[in-house]
Formats: sequence, C-alpha cells, structure tokens
Amino acid sequence: MKSGFVSIVGRPNVGKSTLLNSILERKIAITSNVSGTTRNIIEGIYHDQDTQIIFVDTPGIAKPLDRLGKVLNKQAYSLTKDVDLILLVVDIGSGIGKGDKFLMDSLLNNKVPVILVINKIDKVSNETLIMAINEYKDYSFAEIVPVSAKVNDNIDHLIEVIKKYLKDNVKYYDDDIVTSSSLTFMAGELVREKLLQNTKEEIPHSITCHCTKIEEKKGIMHVSVDIIVDKPNIKKIIIGAGGEMLKKVGIAARADLEELMQKKVYLDLYVKVLENWKDKEKYLKELGFFDYE
Repeated sequence: MKSGFVSIVGRPNVGKSTLLNSILERKIAITSNVSGTTRNIIEGIYHDQDTQIIFVDTPGIAKPLDRLGKVLNKQAYSLTKDVDLILLVVDIGSGIGKGDKFLMDSLLNNKVPVILVINKIDKVSNETLIMAINEYKDYSFAEIVPVSAKVNDNIDHLIEVIKKYLKDNVKYYDDDIVTSSSLTFMAGELVREKLLQNTKEEIPHSITCHCTKIEEKKGIMHVSVDIIVDKPNIKKIIIGAGGEMLKKVGIAARADLEELMQKKVYLDLYVKVLENWKDKEKYLKELGFFDYE
C-alpha cells in the first residue's frame, strides 16, 4: 500500500475543485464560475487496489481584499509544507500573469516537488497546448501534466504520475471514506453552491453558509442552514420577490442533500445579516475560518 498527501493549489477559478471531484469520481467540493468558490480546506481520499492518496483542496490564492482573504491565503500556503507533493493548477486560457509568477516562485522554492497541472485543455487547440507547455518549461516543475477536469481527460495519467511521489506505506482511511469533511460542512457548502449559481456580481462574495442542525426524525433528515450576508439589501435579493429566490435555492440544494444522504431531506434556510463579517475575527472563527500562522 503506497500512500501520501497531495495539496492542490492555484489561483481562483482555475478548476481545483472540479479536478478533485473528477479524480474521486464524485462530488465532494462545490464548484461554480465565480472566483474564490473554495473557502475551506477540503480533504478528498482516492483509493485503488494498492494506493491511497489524500488530496487537500485549498482556497484560491489571490491578493486579499479583506481579513477573510488573508486567512484564506494563509490556509492555502500552510498546506504546501507538510505534504509529499503539490499540484499547481493553472487555466491554460489565462496565460502567465504576475500572480502566477509570484505563486510559482514561492512554491518552487519549497523542498516539496511540484507538478504543474494545465487545466481546461478541452477549450484550446493542440498547437496552443504545445505553446503553453513550452512556456512553462522555463520553470523547474517536477512534471507537467495537461488535463481537462471538466471532461475527465488525462485524469488517469495524472494519478499514475502522482503515485511516483508517494512516500508512505500507511493506510490512513478505510476504503469507504472519500472525504474528511463533516456532513454539516457539506450541507452548508451545497447551499452556498446553489446561491453562487443563482446570483451575480458582488453577491457571491458577500455570503457564507453555516449548517446549524442535522437531525433524523422518522427517516427524514431535518437540516437547518444559516445564510450569512453582510448587508440588508443583499438579504432582500437572496430572499427574492415573494421568497422565490430562496425557494429556488432550497429546492436545488435539497436535491443534492438527498443524493448525499440517501434519505428524504427537509431543509430550512434562514438569511441573517452580519455586517462586515469578512473583516471581523469573531465571526470568522464562529463560521469556521481559522487563521493559519
């Protein structure tokens, strides 16, 4: 049994969570087209006959705009040290910007080997892919692997490459465990995903979701989730005219929760205003965001 820890890092919206879901062949991390979707460290466990890989999906690293942004960056960087391998995920359509160069320089100065994962290759021609690979060859990556996480292209090859860098011979999790995330965490994230998919512009960055209750009564799972917003006008938008937006989000989230829990779900959603919650340490800790030193 070969095993090890692999950190997935990258700038926002490059497809880290989609890659993790593709590797595990099931959804454990929420996805959307909004940058900064991942806000917490999520562990996903890959199993096959002779291998166990613990993947750590980290928040996207970007210039912080508030205290939450600083916390997320610290979380992401903290998971690039005590691991066996780093997957640096980049979007082939974005090119190499200043933020990418800063991130690559900081990671490649570590002693941990870094595999560059060039994602979203389904959107470009072979000629563009070859040019991108040649551009990144100027950096000292251990390997360069092009993939499309969305259509599951070259994922099997990526897994085989990762196996070469695993150092442990310990089975950390039972075979039926695919994530270390709690059910309450995943419930809150599924609600947040539906909000991200149904709202626009500044709204997705102004909300977070916190599951306050999961109880089973007579075979039905009763789930309560608080939707935290930072302004009263955002609360009105999320509720919608006649409660239509909140109802739409609830129906979509309940369907995913029922698939996750394999039981009928009764979902209660509450929208609460905590002004400037992203800049207040008290709220960040209460909502599950911890300051990594």
